[in-house]
Amino acid sequence: MRAHLLLPVGLLVLLCAPAPSEACSRAVYFGKDGQTVTGRTMDWAHRDIDTNLWQYPRGLERSSNTKTPLVWKSLHGSVVATIYEGAAADGMNEKGLVANLLYLVESKYPEASPGDTRPTLAISGWVQYVLDNYATTAEAVEGLRKETFRLVTIVGPTGEPGTVHLSVSDPSGDSAIFEYLDGKLVIHHGKQYQVMTNSPTYDRQLSLAAYWKDIGGATMLPGTNRASDRFARMSYYINEAAQTADPRLAVATVFSVMRNVSVPIGIKTPGKPNVADTLWLTVSDQKNKVYYFQDTAGPGAVWVRLGGLDLAEGSGPRRLQLDGNPDLSGDQTQGFKPAPLFAFLAPKD
Repeated sequence: MRAHLLLPVGLLVLLCAPAPSEACSRAVYFGKDGQTVTGRTMDWAHRDIDTNLWQYPRGLERSSNTKTPLVWKSLHGSVVATIYEGAAADGMNEKGLVANLLYLVESKYPEASPGDTRPTLAISGWVQYVLDNYATTAEAVEGLRKETFRLVTIVGPTGEPGTVHLSVSDPSGDSAIFEYLDGKLVIHHGKQYQVMTNSPTYDRQLSLAAYWKDIGGATMLPGTNRASDRFARMSYYINEAAQTADPRLAVATVFSVMRNVSVPIGIKTPGKPNVADTLWLTVSDQKNKVYYFQDTAGPGAVWVRLGGLDLAEGSGPRRLQLDGNPDLSGDQTQGFKPAPLFAFLAPKD
């Protein structure tokens, strides 16, 4: 055991390095009989991010709201959690495809170059574009790999730069991680990529995961709120937890794993101002198409059964008002109300 605890120099540097990113986490659970569930936490330095749930039908016309806008028409209906009423942060479509946006400080998107006439998509619409256009992870990989648009960043209402990476998973358990590093798209595609946090970049996260897997979670697990430590704990617990075909137990299991990697309310880490409270959690039952949302300041979870929604073309967007309604809980499938479609946050120039 002592030998295991002697970290290679490179890993030691990664584990001890400052973690300047927001502390979101994501994991995919492989239950029995196709009971696939994806969970995520949303951690942010500012509690008031105006999160609501939105119901979007098929056939909805969308625009990226950028100077050279990307426009599309949704092929699939979806339920999405938004922030600042201007960005899609998380969601699931009617095919069971889940998309999660997590902070990554190392992200660097392609810069405009002479002769590049591609439309642009701000990161605020990346999740929605994926959910609207793809039914499976493989479809998303094939489509996004073509880079028919140029992804651009934004500065949010609180002044933080929008530097993110994207995870996608489908009911088969297939996953993909999309990162833009030094202006180049990097894709990790496969069922083995079931866990994701923030910094460092995903290839370095995998190296850390291999180290902790060799030690074994029953021997020791790192317990801080660093992204690398959360990655190790999720990797162990999401696979060591009971693998069941019971959707209720599977969802409860994923909630318990995500709480294990959540940042308690009010925790402050000296020198790391961006490691922040967990504001909310989502859990997506991809087999049964049920989307769960829990505000950490609320009494319980709300859930939405996508099979019970009217997602037909022409039915219009609808909103479930969570912001300012902290006591809401239970099945809210019928709680959405018609609402005007908001514009995605976009660069000012």
